[in-house]
Amino acid sequence: MPEYEFADVYVPRGVSRKDATRLLTDHAEYGHWELDRLSLMRDGSRRVRLRRRIIRQVRATW
Repeated sequence: MPEYEFADVYVPRGVSRKDATRLLTDHAEYGHWELDRLSLMRDGSRRVRLRRRIIRQVRATW
């Protein structure tokens, strides 16, 4: 089973959808994050949970 690390991002109410998309795209492109969960809060803000896979490497024994 793969292991993941998570990051929570808070997007305030005043941020446009276009700017929020750009922010999440930058996280995905440069940090190798993918969207795990997005919650729209009552006040209009968004809570985003991002995840990325943890790749464990086994040391080579030659």
